[in-house]
Amino acid sequence: MTYPAPSWLPGGHLQTIYPAKFIAKPAVVYRRERWDTPDNDFIDLDFIDGKTGQPFLIMFHGLEGSSNSHYARALMAHIARLGWSGAVVHFRGCSGELNRAPRFYHSGDAKEIDWILRRLAPYARERGASKFYASGVSLGGNALLRWLGESQHQAEIVDAACAISAPLDLAGGGAALSRGFNMLYTRIFLETLKPKCLEKLKQFPGLFDRDTMMNARDLYAFDNVVTAPLHGYLSTDDYWHRASAKYVLNDITVPTLVLNAQNDPFLPKEYLPQTASAKIKLEQPAHGGHVGFTVGPFAGKLNWLPQRMISFLESAQ
Repeated sequence: MTYPAPSWLPGGHLQTIYPAKFIAKPAVVYRRERWDTPDNDFIDLDFIDGKTGQPFLIMFHGLEGSSNSHYARALMAHIARLGWSGAVVHFRGCSGELNRAPRFYHSGDAKEIDWILRRLAPYARERGASKFYASGVSLGGNALLRWLGESQHQAEIVDAACAISAPLDLAGGGAALSRGFNMLYTRIFLETLKPKCLEKLKQFPGLFDRDTMMNARDLYAFDNVVTAPLHGYLSTDDYWHRASAKYVLNDITVPTLVLNAQNDPFLPKEYLPQTASAKIKLEQPAHGGHVGFTVGPFAGKLNWLPQRMISFLESAQ
């Protein structure tokens, strides 16, 4: 399926911002479950319950996303119409309630992905799922790819996977988000991350330096004081290098779609990989923005991306 970019929506920025902010999100009726984590924290999962004998599809959202994100609602509404079951997993602190542990979540969170999928796989099978699929968007896509690559054959509890607009090279993407118009996206992220961090400091005084965190003006500075040290990395540079999915693409044994638009403002096309495991389909359309992929006449629809994902999953060998 070739992405047909609409002529009325030119450029990577418009293709990123318009679908996220101006296209009506489809209605989805979720059923929420709270799961305790191995470290005495919790995560919230929003489920849709389909028909017995149909596939089950899980989604990991992007940075500061949720089950209400435009891409999550579009995908879950689409699979609900197909009779599939699914779930959007909220990373810690992203479901509307601050988590209990000192940690948050990050782009290389393969260990977190692992325990979730190993609990969800039998959960789905017990409910009659014919297939168990995994997907991740942006940060969630990178974390899913890290798990797929690090786990290799142990990841084959998943029948197939999709990673959409994943920041495969975190250093390249981080540099892009630290300059020019892209600073708009950085400011939006920091506007939600910083209040969470202030609440986290109330839970754990002295966990990180408050003033340094508040003075962070880009993701490099923020990750250096919060994300990296809280999750076992020495620095932003260490985190961005060790968590980047591009280094494990050749190790993936599960059929996987890796879809990145060449005009994605979050990851310039020069950082997109040209080779990967034989199990990976690298798809890099010229247009689409960051998790955009609007189609149709003005005012546009969000249905191309769910259709592309389902088409790949159903055809995966």
